[in-house]
Amino acid sequence: MLYLILSIFCSVTVGAIFKIARKYETCSTQIVGWNYFFAIILCYVFFEPDVSSFNFSRHWPLYVPLSLLLPTVFLLLAISIRYMGIVKTDAAQRLSLFIPILAAWFIFGEKFNILKLAGLAVAFPAMILILAYRKDENHGRKWIFPLLVLVGFGVIDVLFKQVALLPSPGYTTSLFFVFCGALIITALIIAYDVIIRKFPMHPINPAFGALVGIFNFGNIIFYLKAHKEFSDDPSTVFAAVNMGVIVLGSLAGIIIFKEKLTRRNYLGIALALVAIVLIALSQLKK
Repeated sequence: MLYLILSIFCSVTVGAIFKIARKYETCSTQIVGWNYFFAIILCYVFFEPDVSSFNFSRHWPLYVPLSLLLPTVFLLLAISIRYMGIVKTDAAQRLSLFIPILAAWFIFGEKFNILKLAGLAVAFPAMILILAYRKDENHGRKWIFPLLVLVGFGVIDVLFKQVALLPSPGYTTSLFFVFCGALIITALIIAYDVIIRKFPMHPINPAFGALVGIFNFGNIIFYLKAHKEFSDDPSTVFAAVNMGVIVLGSLAGIIIFKEKLTRRNYLGIALALVAIVLIALSQLKK
């Protein structure tokens, strides 16, 4: 149970760090780049990846899109937290689980039971209600950012599920290579910003990047350990982590960062929790 709690805490902390970072002279791109730098070091130390197993010609159809998507969606996450808050962004990120579920249905031909269909049916109005805002909030079209976070993390999840099916290398080794690719992509963007657009390299960015990298990696390693601890009941991990992040993220956003929600937002969060429970229960019915 401790691993579940730590995974939830680390996930929400990443959002809180981005929220705090906006108060300083920070650059989200540089923070994301340093995040991957520190995540690669931690991945190498804790997972001891088999770097000799890398085969670009064989693995590029998965590694390249993941290397492009990870930093892109991470930047969208930071922008979404800035404009829409932790509550809506965390909820959107967790509802992204329905993208791989839809992919399993339409692409891989998986048969769905009534509970999974009910979960999908509840998820869509939940997302609409979570993204709803009052007319006086003047968000304009900024709701697009949590929506892109939802779609982005959903596509990443589908790709990682395909990576997990590779006979070689192992999942954690693949994660190491993808992190390396993401760092290269982010470094190119940072180089363009610094050289062409004359953005400064502020020393505070590595500090925030290190924090994001540590807690982002902590989320991954504790999530994997939780699955190992509950190997006979993976739906418990699935439901607990997703529900825990939405609840803890909502509490952090409302209590610590004073984010304001409407009744429709609260209803959307409640429906999101119901949807996750239905999906978790559907896994038990397999």
